[in-house]
Amino acid sequence: MLAPSYLSKKSQAISEQITPACRSQVTVPNWSNTLLLGTVMTIESHTEFLSIDTPEGRHQIAWQCWQKDGMDNAPLLICVHGLTRNRHDFDTLAAELTDHYRVITTDIIGRGESDRVSQPELYGYPLYVSQMMQLLAHLREKTGESTVDWLGTSMGGLIGMMIASSPHSPITRLIMNDVGPRIPLTALQRLAEYVGKAPIFSSQKEVEDYLRIVASPFGALTDAQWQRMALYSSRQNEQGMWEMNYDPAIAMAFQGIEADVDLTSIWDAVACPVLVIRGQESDLLTAEDAKTMTSKKSVQLVEIPDVGHAPALMSDDQIGMVRDFLVM
Repeated sequence: MLAPSYLSKKSQAISEQITPACRSQVTVPNWSNTLLLGTVMTIESHTEFLSIDTPEGRHQIAWQCWQKDGMDNAPLLICVHGLTRNRHDFDTLAAELTDHYRVITTDIIGRGESDRVSQPELYGYPLYVSQMMQLLAHLREKTGESTVDWLGTSMGGLIGMMIASSPHSPITRLIMNDVGPRIPLTALQRLAEYVGKAPIFSSQKEVEDYLRIVASPFGALTDAQWQRMALYSSRQNEQGMWEMNYDPAIAMAFQGIEADVDLTSIWDAVACPVLVIRGQESDLLTAEDAKTMTSKKSVQLVEIPDVGHAPALMSDDQIGMVRDFLVM
């Protein structure tokens, strides 16, 4: 069991000042003040774009760094989102963990502000792992840090598992949020029912209403959290309508899947300490599979009641689970 953590109240939402013109490796600073233990601490958040190699040529990916003033030498924590999500899912958590880390979040290619590929068949883990390895190399060159801790939700957890399984992996500690080496076919079929099939919306309020349905397994969120999720989960098209902020073609990954996905051989090669977070009602990480993962002595498991796939990691208690594992 992990000890409870007592965190400060959430800071006010950090305003974004990222402009579409910043399609290069240009830092665009965003600033927010957060009150911690009676002292005003400044958190800097800046977004950059990195050009990466892909099988169809160069593409740009968006990544964001969160750090507290004076923490230039803090270790790196990499946070990677789920299948249809984006880096802003980690905004609250990133701000909370800047007392120990420089937190790096990113949009996996095809999502958020990262480019989309023209060949949909490229969407898959070989491309995603390649993206992250190139980002890690860039961060190593930029910061001098050769190791990182990793927090991944669902798809982001699998990307982390794959990198952690490699020889001389840079990942020293891994958090897998509601995902394991076996993905049940029934869960994949549920995801396939809505991924890439979202309607067009006339307002962000309609986007929010839609997310409250398809993302209800994330657990109880505040109205402000749902509104913020709708803000970053959608974008306005040329007709002034709103659509989901990911390439619908990522749904091609579900084609041809007729059985459970078993990545046990990759999981067996992971040697670093791992925290598995499971939503107690999750259909993607079953209770049995989560328990099996703990057969490794280096693995800890925490379960979150009244949550399915996947815990949003926005509440104090959920962020506390992450903090307790990472800052020991």
